[in-house]
Amino acid sequence: MALDVKISNMNLQDLNLIADNLETDFDDFWNYNVLKGELENGNSKYLVAKLDGKIVGFAGIIPIAEEADISNIVVHKDFRNMKIGFMLLKGLIDLACSLRLSAINLEVRNTNVYAIKLYEKYGFEVCGVRKKYYNNIDDAILMRKNLSFL
Repeated sequence: MALDVKISNMNLQDLNLIADNLETDFDDFWNYNVLKGELENGNSKYLVAKLDGKIVGFAGIIPIAEEADISNIVVHKDFRNMKIGFMLLKGLIDLACSLRLSAINLEVRNTNVYAIKLYEKYGFEVCGVRKKYYNNIDDAILMRKNLSFL
């Protein structure tokens, strides 16, 4: 049974709806002030995933020259493994294509095997490694997908 998840542009009102549980239910790295700064940045582009009006995830890209960097893909802890991360990733790729960008880049913790497999499934290729990038322990795997918007 497919979930009826709606993907749309994220705004400050969306952020305010999850402000009280952002760090506990989503991801403790993306606190309110960091995400608010991203949404107010004219360059960053964020999407939000809603299920029955409830925010269940968000994701963002930062276009830089002719490419984009994925800043995050975050799914509510109670809604993981339901393909919402995939829907947000597809939304970011579509957004980057609509902006006529030539590639999309990301970094992922080397221990996040689920995410790495998802990215590989959708055409991302490993293009580098940053040793001990996360807390001076885990490596960051750098990945890239070339885009075609024709």
